[in-house]
Amino acid sequence: MSASDSHTDHPHEGEARLALAFALTGTALAAEAVGGWLAGSLALLADAGHLLVDAFALAAAWAGARFARRPADARRSFGYARLEVLVGYTNALAQLLLVAWIVIEALLRLHAPEPIRTTLMFAIAAAGAAINLAVLGALGRHAHDDVNRAGARLHVIGDLLGSLGAALGALLIAGLGWLWIDAAISLAVALLMSRSAWTLLRRSAHILLEGTPEGLETAAVAATLRAEAGVGDVHHVHVWQLAGGRRLATLHVRLGAHAEAATALATIQRVLRERFLIPHATIQIDHDDCAGAGCHEPAARDQTG
Repeated sequence: MSASDSHTDHPHEGEARLALAFALTGTALAAEAVGGWLAGSLALLADAGHLLVDAFALAAAWAGARFARRPADARRSFGYARLEVLVGYTNALAQLLLVAWIVIEALLRLHAPEPIRTTLMFAIAAAGAAINLAVLGALGRHAHDDVNRAGARLHVIGDLLGSLGAALGALLIAGLGWLWIDAAISLAVALLMSRSAWTLLRRSAHILLEGTPEGLETAAVAATLRAEAGVGDVHHVHVWQLAGGRRLATLHVRLGAHAEAATALATIQRVLRERFLIPHATIQIDHDDCAGAGCHEPAARDQTG
């Protein structure tokens, strides 16, 4: 979180905002699940499913913010930050299963529509929209690199659109008798859910596989260090993430003819921190040319990929 951002808040305040957002989302979830069941509205039940997933997302964001502050120990030398990624991966898989159920149920209802209590459906959907607006207010603004709260806001905006869609569907059913619109809205919500679930699954899996962070190339890291740190060569460059936004790196360098090790290391650390947002790096100084077959493999792969 950038110190220069005037809209940032204390870490404890950020956790409190996420906890409040989770409580409000849980309230909306319970209301839409019960209301959807009583009203016979699949659109409300689908939006409740979306809320369930997003409640997990908010809980993961809260856990990530809280556990990230726990000190590392002998068994977990990097701490507990990756818990956020594990929860997110599980969350995405559960969401895809829920999407499959909604699609099947919606297709059945398109074939044989069921009666819907539109007054109750509209009241619950409107209440859900109001709660989602309150959740957005509770989350507040966030720093540019606060991926937890940025992701949470995107989820809540999706929930808000789902609630508004269900409210519109209730009005159309009451005014025009279009029972099929409930299933159609459910399919739209399922599509929204599947897109966010796939994005979350892909991103979580990439982090768990220790893939290079999106938008970063190890070849660019090596080239920048050679140009700015005054080193003769940079190889064996690996960059990965513990969790969203928390980058780490390991690399080998060969010093230039007149370079001093201490100065070169300090420059490398500064460049990695300021140019590539990598606050923690393990750097090995090689006194001879790299003789291994895979010395330049990561950089070459990035250039061709």
